[in-house]
Amino acid sequence: MKFLITGGAGFLGINLVRYLLKRNHTVVSYDIAPFDYEDCMNQVEIITGDIRNKELLIKSCAGIDIVVHSAAALPLYSKEDIYTTDIDGTHNVLEAAKINSVKRVIQISSTAVYGIPDHHPLFETDKLQGVGPYGEAKILAEEECLKFRKDGMIIPIIRPKSFIGPERLGVFHLLYDWAKDGHGFPIIGKGNNRYQFLDVEDLCQAIYLTSTLDENIVNDTFNIGAKEFTTMKEDYQTVLDDAGFGKKISSTPEMLVINILRLLEALKLSPLYKWVYETASKDSFVSIEKAEKILGYKPQYSNKDALLRNFRWYKENLHKFENSSGVSHRVPWKQGILSLFKLAF
Repeated sequence: MKFLITGGAGFLGINLVRYLLKRNHTVVSYDIAPFDYEDCMNQVEIITGDIRNKELLIKSCAGIDIVVHSAAALPLYSKEDIYTTDIDGTHNVLEAAKINSVKRVIQISSTAVYGIPDHHPLFETDKLQGVGPYGEAKILAEEECLKFRKDGMIIPIIRPKSFIGPERLGVFHLLYDWAKDGHGFPIIGKGNNRYQFLDVEDLCQAIYLTSTLDENIVNDTFNIGAKEFTTMKEDYQTVLDDAGFGKKISSTPEMLVINILRLLEALKLSPLYKWVYETASKDSFVSIEKAEKILGYKPQYSNKDALLRNFRWYKENLHKFENSSGVSHRVPWKQGILSLFKLAF
């Protein structure tokens, strides 16, 4: 089949590109960012464009069998960019696919649509209440998908937990940077909460299942996450143990740290945004039973496996990005004033 991946140059994008190429599919990457992966650049059709450009999207969807829509403006972008990209851009992708009679569009949503819930595990039928512009926009983007479903389109919606693995930096860069330099790492609260992650390879598996199974099975909404995970403190400690300096994860006073981070965010001195620091000390896990039962989803990596895969990739490739920064998952985030706290651990 011929796949078009919006956000193809991003962290999920490149992992999915490689996953599909291994299975002998044709891949088109559509992204506003440059596609600069030398290992597969010559095997991919590259379109540089914004998903807010409807005309280019319509041209790009010609001859496409499956669209995987993973492009999004992440929480560190402005509210205007998040809304115009994540909502208007999603509408444009769906309309372009409809005009070109694309067989199905797979929407990569987020478990951020559940907000800060009062129970766990979370099911696909639970109330949606996004935190901040990103969470709100993801809910509205899903509503766009439901409108096009009513017109007969096949649009699986995937809600992944925070996913990690090769090429992932962003907020996880803080943990990996402190660990490789021989420092401990503080977490918000005691760290006894259970926080489910997801390896990007397992996410690619879920996407592929929704791409290839019968349309009557996949035209639904699915939570995707790791099956095996322990506490935040225990899972993160795996990274420090692998670093080999004998350092430990440190607990901190929850509300004091959250209030400090709120202030630092308001002053633009910290890269951590509300969704990160408001949920980091809480349980956060979803039921994947629906995906297991309906799709045959079988995650291969635990939280610890995924964190170690990501950390080892980080150390091997540090020379490629140690002097770069930005607001996407592919690059380190500027630590701001948090780099000073590193010295205390």
